[in-house]
Amino acid sequence: MIDQLFFITTMPTSRPADYYLGYMDGCVFLDFNNYNDDRIYLKRISFDGYGCYDLETNWEPLDTEDSKTFKDIIKTDIKDQEKLLRIVKKAISLNQNFIRKEALEEYYLI
Repeated sequence: MIDQLFFITTMPTSRPADYYLGYMDGCVFLDFNNYNDDRIYLKRISFDGYGCYDLETNWEPLDTEDSKTFKDIIKTDIKDQEKLLRIVKKAISLNQNFIRKEALEEYYLI
């Protein structure tokens, strides 16, 4: 399971977001943004072999509780990988119509 751990990363200025996560040893990158009233949303996700999916105009934010938990986990340098995976999967499920299903299946995100 070590290659499935999330990690905090950075991206070039051409890919702006508030939070950057890598997953599965860098095979997947997820960008999240803050939304008004303290919620966050999945802005972009990219996969090795499937490309990048920019959700800038088609996103659905997480609820306030999951958004707070996400931010708290990030502040701890992702100590709770399982809880973060649950939140990331929820963010993806809210937006899965805009992401290739085969990519989500291959990387165990649905």
